[in-house]
This record gives sequence, structure tokens and C-alpha cells, in this order.
Amino acid sequence: MQELFRGVMAVDIKSAIMILIGMGLIYLAIKKEYEPTLLLPIGFGTILTNLPMAELVGVVSPHGALTVLFDFGIATELFPLLIFIAIGAMIDFTPLLTNPFMLLFGAAAQFGIFFTISIAALLGYPIKEAASIGIIGAADGPTSIYVATKFAKDLLGPISVAAYSYMALVPIIQPPVVRLLTTSKERKIKMQYNSGQTPRSVKIIFPIMITLLAGLIAPESAALIGFLMFGNLIRECGVLESLSQTAQKELGNLVTILLGITIASKMTGIGFLQYKTLLIMCLGLVAFIFDTAGGVMFAKFLNIFLKKKINPMIGACGISAFPMSARVIHKMGQKEDPFNFLLMPAVSANVAGQIGSVVAGGIILALLK
Repeated sequence: MQELFRGVMAVDIKSAIMILIGMGLIYLAIKKEYEPTLLLPIGFGTILTNLPMAELVGVVSPHGALTVLFDFGIATELFPLLIFIAIGAMIDFTPLLTNPFMLLFGAAAQFGIFFTISIAALLGYPIKEAASIGIIGAADGPTSIYVATKFAKDLLGPISVAAYSYMALVPIIQPPVVRLLTTSKERKIKMQYNSGQTPRSVKIIFPIMITLLAGLIAPESAALIGFLMFGNLIRECGVLESLSQTAQKELGNLVTILLGITIASKMTGIGFLQYKTLLIMCLGLVAFIFDTAGGVMFAKFLNIFLKKKINPMIGACGISAFPMSARVIHKMGQKEDPFNFLLMPAVSANVAGQIGSVVAGGIILALLK
């Protein structure tokens, strides 16, 4: 009889707390619809990971199911790279190609990453752990996982949860930051959007050229940017429609499920419930806020020299949270002026942010290798 209840008797306070956290993530995913495709698998995986005696993770068994998945998909960086193929197949770079000027915002909005790396290093984190924490500000879950896998595997759980949580909280985090840094007059600035047709040849050449440039300038980014652009090339080539749809749907959905539940294997009570974890969550928020602020302030700086002013809110879209950030900024513009349509310029900057975050991750890997 005692053997039947050995799992119940083995539950400790940390495992119980982590099971409650897992339930909380599931609640946020279902009830609040905060990034449900990732938070729900992570939440359920957290429950599985903290079931004592269940033999799902390496703490109990080196051949536990979640440990095997982690070693196969995360330790080898396979799952994040496959996700990038799916993301690339989903993204239409046309708004950016018709407004290449927006690439500047994809670079400027990465300021928070490097600012937070400095802060984390000053707080005593080794530089590679500091880099893994700072990349949370990119609001790009796969890039955060990829860098953390290289530099800070022990911090993978809190870094992943922070990255995807802040992506989901874009509608809550960004508006106060943007309002604080802009005036009502600035938020009412209207922007013209060049909606000219982009030749198919340009759409095909673009992913190839970006891969070559990124791979030569920052070789460590070749895998990240290469898989992203490969997915986009499948989309734009025009002769692989079935593969494009498979990448967007079946591949994206399958790998997302496996990625979420596998990440949770690192969310054990012993490893997660530490002061360091709370600090990582706070630093991730700092990175996210300063990325947003960096893009806004860069737009305000450009307006000093430009005759045709840019709506500074567009700068906030330079993060990688596509397309949530673009929608948030468009709604903020509509709130100030119902006739102010910022969606397409915002999407242009948001797509640039996807490229910028991947390149930033590659630069960090190259500099700290």
C-alpha cells in the first residue's frame, strides 16, 4: 500500500509550488490567451517535470522522456532552428522591401539587449549568462532559447518563460513606455506608406542576400538567419506552395508543442525557485522596456533632421514581437486620431525587428564565443 503512495509522499514544497506555477501558466494561456501556443505546453510540462518519482527528467532517470526530448531537440539547437523555418515561411517581407528605411528601427530597438547585458554583468553574472539574459529583450523566443542553449543551459527555464511571457504581454508593457516618451502631438503624426509592387525576383533575392551578408559579417548568426530566410524563400519562390503551407502549419505547430513541453524539463523546483530566477525575470523586463524605449528615442532623434516627421511610436515596433507590436502601435495611433493609419509602417518596422533580433543574437554569439 505504501508503494502506491510513494509519489504523494515524495512531494516537497518546491515541487508543489512549481506545479502551481505550471497551472498558473495554463490559466494565462487559456483564460487570458497570453501566447497560448507556448505557455500551455510549458505549463503542462512544468507539472510533468515536478511529479516526483515520475521518471520524466534526468533528476530521476537519465532516460526520462523529457530528458530525451531535451537532448534531442534543445541541446542540439534543432527545435529553435526548425521554428525559424516556420516563422520565415509565415513572414511577408514586402512591407519592409517597399520601405527599406525601416531597417534602421530593427537595429535601434535592440539597444535594451546590450544595456541589460551590462547591468547583469555589473550584478555579478558571468558575461555569457548576462548575454543570455539580455537577449530576452529581443522579444524573440527562439533566439533567446538558442543563445541560452549555447551559453547558459541552467538558466534556460526562466529565460524561456520570461521571453515568451513578455512577448505575450506586449499590449500591457509597450503602451505605458511609449506614452511616457512621446507627446500627444507626436502620436498623431501621420505617415505615408509606399505600397508599390515588389517584383517577385526581389522577394527571392532578398532572403539569399540577407543570409550571405549576415553569414559573412556575423558568421555565428548564419544558422539563425539562414533557417529564417530559408523558410521565407520557400514562401516566396512560388513553386513550393505545399511546402510553404506545411512549414507554416504542420511544422510550426508540431515543433512549437515539442519546444514548449521540452523547455519545461528545466523548470524543476530546485533549479527554478531561486532569487536568481526572480532577478532574471526583472532583468528581462528591463531589456524589453529599454528595447522599446531605444526604438522610440531613435525615431525622435531622426525627427530632428527630417522634414517629413516620423511617428515616434513606430520605433517601438523594432522589437521582434511580430505582429503584436505593430497592432498595438496602430491601435494607439487610432486612439489619438481615428484617421491615423499606422499599421503598414508599423509592420515594416516589426518585420525589420525580426531580422534585427536574430542578427543581434548572432553578434552576441560571435563576440563571446
